[in-house]
Amino acid sequence: MNTGPTSLRLKQAAAAVGQCSIMRLYDKFFNEYGKTIAQILLNDEDIKVEEKKKNLINTFDSLLDMDIIPIVNENDSVSYTEIESEDKLFGDNDMLSAVVAILCKAQKLVILSDIDGLYDKDPRFNKDAQLINKIESIDEKIQSFAAGAGSRRGTGGMVTKLKATKLATDQGIETVITNGKSPSSLYEIIKGESSGTLFTARNII
Repeated sequence: MNTGPTSLRLKQAAAAVGQCSIMRLYDKFFNEYGKTIAQILLNDEDIKVEEKKKNLINTFDSLLDMDIIPIVNENDSVSYTEIESEDKLFGDNDMLSAVVAILCKAQKLVILSDIDGLYDKDPRFNKDAQLINKIESIDEKIQSFAAGAGSRRGTGGMVTKLKATKLATDQGIETVITNGKSPSSLYEIIKGESSGTLFTARNII
């Protein structure tokens, strides 16, 4: 039976190899649409150290100005904290996406799930669960709806998606949680149509 690496050095080595495979796939599929991509790997210092943060923002701005799509991931091959620590800066890809959206000054963030959005109860176990189409404030009641609901893959469930959503909306970024198994939902969102759960952005003065 094949198992994943257990030691830190092997985890970091596997992460380095994995990045090559991931970028090869992104490059292949974006090439079909005539798009150029770039890779950006982040660790906690890139966000916490002000000079590095400014340089990172400049890199994002330059790539986007040239119509190059940045593919962002955590730098697991060199960062101990992102692999081993329980107190991770990003925690999962949902939080990473919110951080990147803020750095890029995005107008909208789309977070993909394996369910259609935020329900008033877990739709996997409750047939009467109702999808909430629009949320203007993430309060304790809304957070209670997320308990136990959401993705069964990876580390990101609906609770972490709400945390990422709150981070983004507090910075003035409208956020949508929708079903990643339905690519057409992205077209609907781009057209301004209803898809999944829309979280309105907080007004930033």
